[in-house]
Amino acid sequence: MEWDAIVVGSGITGGWAAKELCEKGLKTLVLERGRHIDHGGPDYTDMEAPWEVEFRNLVPEDWPDKGWHYMKDKGDWIYKMQHLQFFADTKTYPFSYPEDRPFMWTRGYQLGGRSLTWYRQSYRWGEADFTANLRDGHGVDWPIRYADLAPWYDHVERFAGISGSLEGLDEVPDGVFQPPFEMNCAERRVSERLKRQRPDLHMIMGRTANLTAPTAEQEALGRSRCQARSHCSRGCSFGAYFSSLSATLPAAKNTGNLTILTDQICHSLEHDPATGRVTGVRVIDANSMTTSTHRARLVFLCASAIGSAHIMLNSRSEAHPRGLANGSDALGRYLMDHVGGAWAAGRVPGMLDRYEYGRRPNNIYIPNVRARGQKPGDGFIRGFGFQGGATRGRAMDGAGRRAGFGAKVKDAATDYGPWTIRIDMFGEMLPHADNRLTLHPTKTDRWGIPLAHLDCTLRENELAMIARGRDEAAEILRAGGCEDVTAGARFDHPVGFKTHEMGTARMGRDPATSVLNAWNQAHEVANLFVTDGACMASNGTQNPSLTYMALTARAASHAVELLREGAI
Repeated sequence: MEWDAIVVGSGITGGWAAKELCEKGLKTLVLERGRHIDHGGPDYTDMEAPWEVEFRNLVPEDWPDKGWHYMKDKGDWIYKMQHLQFFADTKTYPFSYPEDRPFMWTRGYQLGGRSLTWYRQSYRWGEADFTANLRDGHGVDWPIRYADLAPWYDHVERFAGISGSLEGLDEVPDGVFQPPFEMNCAERRVSERLKRQRPDLHMIMGRTANLTAPTAEQEALGRSRCQARSHCSRGCSFGAYFSSLSATLPAAKNTGNLTILTDQICHSLEHDPATGRVTGVRVIDANSMTTSTHRARLVFLCASAIGSAHIMLNSRSEAHPRGLANGSDALGRYLMDHVGGAWAAGRVPGMLDRYEYGRRPNNIYIPNVRARGQKPGDGFIRGFGFQGGATRGRAMDGAGRRAGFGAKVKDAATDYGPWTIRIDMFGEMLPHADNRLTLHPTKTDRWGIPLAHLDCTLRENELAMIARGRDEAAEILRAGGCEDVTAGARFDHPVGFKTHEMGTARMGRDPATSVLNAWNQAHEVANLFVTDGACMASNGTQNPSLTYMALTARAASHAVELLREGAI
């Protein structure tokens, strides 16, 4: 059967591509390499009580031997049995990297992809983000500006449901928001003091894809208001947080135009040199190992920044010897992730008569602290922001657990310690041509596909940013009235630690230096669109998923216009 469109991948962007294409009347096939799971089905563990989670939510010591060690490196907060089923292990799905430059590639191979486990932070890019490359000469100029994407931000925010506050900030423009979650009393105190002491900074409530006031459209899909249980990474049976399984794929299915095939490993794209078009997608069944080719007039690659570029590199032919649409040799290059490793924490004095209630699924956000220009002596370009929050734990938490026994322990169990706050840095990584993905020359996976080889490392600019981020974080908390402030930095986090991979098939104005045009359309293959993180020409400081959504919806609308005009 020949389809109007094929979408490879079912995560954040794949779901959006399917929804937009199906709603515009295209018979659309979604190919997912992972297993089929149902929204609210047995893979979701959000309804399990703590004592019902296997191994009391701790991962057994021998699990690293099964290929889960990279998850432990991300931190104990993610290395939990409650959601390990949503992450791919490195034994089944290997990749490679130089021994002295490890890469941390986190993947979710199931229907819905990483949309089931993302942290849901949803921020628009500002005009300065789209002009950064042009201003300082690092990377190619974005072929679009904020005005091109603004109506599409509106479009995806209305459907997804983003809670947030209107702040009037150029660095994170306001959008179509549902009511925000509230700061707790300690966060409000620090934020208000910062306004007086550091008017150049803004501590706001994070903007998150958790419903606080569902619309009729969202309720019709079975979605309901967030219950503030903070079980988001387990899968949300309420559909309160946005995912492909709760929102875009059901909307696409409602049109009658959607077909989904899971356990389909995308090997490569079939290309006709006579027409210059992609004609189909070659797949291998993950279980039976049988091969087949699905044909379509239009293909959207939404397999992740690394996954989509990997498929294109493996689609070599006489017409495209370096990989499909790679005449520029930019494919696989300019790999980026957000920069982390710097943090600060402190005690917020007072308010000892107040306590936390509930488990808010969101934290505070401090947008780019260099948005209004660099400071003398910074030693780096671009900027960084912070995410974090304040909490008041019980006195027996931490070291207190080892103090005393009997009545002393019982008394401590009902007592609370002081309010504390912590913020962690999200910085911008510069695009470098030799931070790249290539095909391994000899090693293949179980389906015979060359392994993705990731050679990517932090450079002098990023290391200087981490050092400054540590100091800046401490200064921010002190300016916010915090006491006993401590700060730290790690310079050895591998790239991929923040799980925001971008840049391997970047957009640009010039086909000689970029892979995609202003519509996410391959310069050299008119009916091929790439709308996941691969398309990014720079990576800003904001969490990127909302921008991926807007780019995907915009690209899908343009692609359908071209089909109807007979241009592709």
